[in-house]
Amino acid sequence: MHELVATGNDRAAAEEVAEKLGGVCYLSDPNEQRTLPFHTLVRCVTDTPSELQPAAAIGLYLGFSRVIRERTVSSQPGDISPGITAIFPLLRNQRLTHEQADAHWRDVHAPLALRHHPGMWDYTQLSVTQTLRGQEIDGFALVSFESLDSMKEKFFGDEHDKQVIYDDVASFADPSSPRRVVSTETIFKSRPPSPVVNWPTG
Repeated sequence: MHELVATGNDRAAAEEVAEKLGGVCYLSDPNEQRTLPFHTLVRCVTDTPSELQPAAAIGLYLGFSRVIRERTVSSQPGDISPGITAIFPLLRNQRLTHEQADAHWRDVHAPLALRHHPGMWDYTQLSVTQTLRGQEIDGFALVSFESLDSMKEKFFGDEHDKQVIYDDVASFADPSSPRRVVSTETIFKSRPPSPVVNWPTG
């Protein structure tokens, strides 16, 4: 199922939209001083994209999610999920088409990520099929860890892990891809998002 992905900087708007549409909301650290490509990301399923406009000041995308690894702990709807999520916006290597880069990300990089990120307990690839507003993006990698310390200490097991991942990323991603955004996640209904309205099927 396709979902809409909105990026922006308004934390209150992102939470309000995500809650209203039963989506998922990611918020960066409010004390973050670095320049980030966005501070909020909202995922939801709706047939009215205009409902995301308050949360889409930076960009709005149509895509679908691939859950590569799912954490074994959960939270109540509306509560902040356990752990911390690093969001990596992905621009494809210009030698590749979107389809080629996306296939490599799915078929080659995902298995490598599972082996060489020992502390990664949750991993979703958001593959973008259409940029509706903002910078052209090929995808968003949502890489989660048990804690900020775990992300810092266990992102790679050793230098070999780091080199394998760096070499592979360089083969399908553009090095000018935007900076990662470290965030919290709140799931208001389900993840991946499901529509809040059931349409007639008969």
